[in-house]
Amino acid sequence: MRVRAVEHRHRLPQKVKLALIRLLSGRRVPDVVKTLMYRPEFFGRPQCEWTQAVMRGPSDWSVGERELFAAFTSKLNQCVF
Repeated sequence: MRVRAVEHRHRLPQKVKLALIRLLSGRRVPDVVKTLMYRPEFFGRPQCEWTQAVMRGPSDWSVGERELFAAFTSKLNQCVF
């Protein structure tokens, strides 16, 4: 389910970035990117900080292993991100 606000109500700087991503990649911007850029103070920054902590913080797994786990999970979920 797409939330209409996340799809269409970005602020001007985010709209410009999304347009550039779409133009340069030639593809639709992934929903996760739109979500992170919509109200970044509420969701985007905290989510990015959490992701960095999980992917780069202390762990028994190497960074490469964590990246591989994330890529494999994305593939299973048919997620292009």
